[in-house]
Amino acid sequence: MKRIILTGGGTAGHVTPNIALIPALKEAGYDIQYIGSKKGMERQLIEEAGIPYHGISSGKLRRYFDVKNFTDPFRVLKGYTDASRLLKKLKPDVVFSKGGFVSVPVVFAAKRRGIPVIIHESDITPGLANKLSIPAATKICCNFPETIRYLPPDKSVLTGSPIRQELFQGSKEEGLKLCGFEEGKPVLLVMGGSLGAVAINQALRENLTALLDQFQIIHLCGNGNLDTSLEDVPGYRQFEYAKEELTHLFAAADLIISRAGANTICELLALKKPNILIPLPASQSRGDQILNASSFEKSGYSYVLQEEEVSKDSLLKIVQYVYDEREEYSRNMRDSKLNQAIQIIMGMIEELAGNQE
Repeated sequence: MKRIILTGGGTAGHVTPNIALIPALKEAGYDIQYIGSKKGMERQLIEEAGIPYHGISSGKLRRYFDVKNFTDPFRVLKGYTDASRLLKKLKPDVVFSKGGFVSVPVVFAAKRRGIPVIIHESDITPGLANKLSIPAATKICCNFPETIRYLPPDKSVLTGSPIRQELFQGSKEEGLKLCGFEEGKPVLLVMGGSLGAVAINQALRENLTALLDQFQIIHLCGNGNLDTSLEDVPGYRQFEYAKEELTHLFAAADLIISRAGANTICELLALKKPNILIPLPASQSRGDQILNASSFEKSGYSYVLQEEEVSKDSLLKIVQYVYDEREEYSRNMRDSKLNQAIQIIMGMIEELAGNQE
């Protein structure tokens, strides 16, 4: 039996694409093992998926001053030793890395042992962990055409992002039922990430009365951001977050307002949902969401509204514009070549694993 090791962690974005590959890997007959950090959030997600999990020591590599910068290098070295020992024991045919700092020692240990490594970069510009891993990689997958110029040309492959197949199994009827909504009136889904987005939440609620004239509204407002004064407003349903029910909420939505995390927008593309992206501003990030959103806007998949431009008037006007142009946005997404990520990546895995035989 062929064996693959998946690695990546630190955030859900470094785990969910790995999870999306699992059904195809099982169908192809792979024994799947996962290497993550000992205490990382990825452990629960992977164990829920029924995949054997191996925890290693992990440290964060920071671009800014922190006292942990003096101790974390030793954790990274310990992680390398842990990973090397695991690879010697498990003898995988190939390693697939989704990034995050826990993946770096795994990638380098695999390189040293002659095990082919595929890494996947979600954002337009590679994050620090993947920048460190690129020299040790056999192939590098990416989501955006613009990313190719940051990668070695002999290694880079434009694949798009693996999408969980259960996202395509949502029921519009079930989504409407979950919210107590009627059929026939369009649904606007607004989401700002697991922590919510203050600017998005505020702009939506300021426009709530006007928007409810035309839309029923599902609002994923983030942990601790429910507004109890709005609990009984007809046509408005708020959730702190959604898990299993998210597929049904997506199915019910006619238009989506979202942050611009790479995995999220790739899911919107795969679902062909007209959308307005409000990327996390550069003051709160390394600017990757701004670049991601810009690429999708250029391709005709999204309308982009910068957070500093969000206002009561601008949001209302843009929602109406994108809804009126929804067929064009959907058509552009249907024509996209970035919706075959699982098939392309599986082909690469099979080729590299076959070369090990």
